Amino acid sequence: MTAKRKVFHVITKLELGGAQKVTLMTLERLPRDLYELGLVAGPEGLLVDWANRIPALERYWNRWLVREVHPIKDALAFVSLWQLFRRERPDIVHTHTSKAGILARWAAKLAGVPFIFYTAHGFGFNDFQRPAVRTFYISLERLTSKITTRLFLVSQANADKAEKCGMTRRGDWVLARDSISVQEFLKPAPRRRKLREWGVPEDKIIVGMVACFKPQKSPEDFVEVAAQVLTKTDRAHFVMAGDGERRQFIEERIQRHGIGRHITLLGWQNENDMPEVYRNLDIVVLTSLWEGLPCVFSEAMACELPIVATNVDGAREAIVAGENGYLHEPHDVDGMAQAVLKLINDPDLRRTMGKRGRSRVMEFDIGTSVAVVEATYRDCLDTLRSSLDTATTGQRTI
Repeated sequence: MTAKRKVFHVITKLELGGAQKVTLMTLERLPRDLYELGLVAGPEGLLVDWANRIPALERYWNRWLVREVHPIKDALAFVSLWQLFRRERPDIVHTHTSKAGILARWAAKLAGVPFIFYTAHGFGFNDFQRPAVRTFYISLERLTSKITTRLFLVSQANADKAEKCGMTRRGDWVLARDSISVQEFLKPAPRRRKLREWGVPEDKIIVGMVACFKPQKSPEDFVEVAAQVLTKTDRAHFVMAGDGERRQFIEERIQRHGIGRHITLLGWQNENDMPEVYRNLDIVVLTSLWEGLPCVFSEAMACELPIVATNVDGAREAIVAGENGYLHEPHDVDGMAQAVLKLINDPDLRRTMGKRGRSRVMEFDIGTSVAVVEATYRDCLDTLRSSLDTATTGQRTI
């Protein structure tokens, strides 16, 4: 009987986000007869309860893992990760998100971990940073890529960027899309059942954004889109499902435009309730400045909703402009507002775009991504086993 291989996944923080959801869904689905599984993460975040419910999973809460750059906490996180890997001796360390991706890969290397993987759910560098900051982060990723066994990328656009920046050579990476449990969103159920609970008018077209309120998502742009649309029609109501550091600025922007009666902040939603949230929407908008491949797209597609979004990174791999949604450049509030208005005024177009999105959503199912990841594990572990067998045979021959 082959001994189980020990696999640790490391992520900075279990906040409500695509990278975090994909990490937990992967840990739920990896076969227990082949792997002993561990999760290392910061102890705070909305998805901690989900992590605690996953069976046959060792959890290691690292209080020094924080998203912000903090030299002292980062150093302590690195040392604690190194100590953990030295003590537990995992065969594979699979890292996620930029901070954990850097710290845990180097800690794993120095601890002698045989295989080190990294899924880049987007990058820590982007076109909106100061050039010196962006150059520093790219250099750090390029250096760390040299100790990485395999790089997983969530979109072809991210792969092109990684190759251009020197993080990887052409083709020397694996595509494993950020995905969802499609069947959870395909289950038939009545629509628009939560509007009364939300205090939202039931006779309106509901335009929603599902996102963490952080600078990357540019949630203030969603408010600007809403303000423009509301000058042209009174048929729409806007909702924002999420929360975060930009909430105060969002509220100030809503008050400045005097649209408080027409936009509702729903706060964080329970992960298990997300299919129900989408069933109450008619149009989904995402105003991100950069992305990997957000799960919001595939969730909306599964629920037959048209999408208006920014044309960043993996967006065009999910959204075919004019087919299942519209794409505009970051901060193009005018363009996004016009697209939303077009969809509000044309119910047939909404239905047609929604059906087109649903017809191709299985490409973004979590089962496909986990199969790719697990096959990559087996390839590496089989190579190690073969080399060890060869070495053992050679020793016996001498």
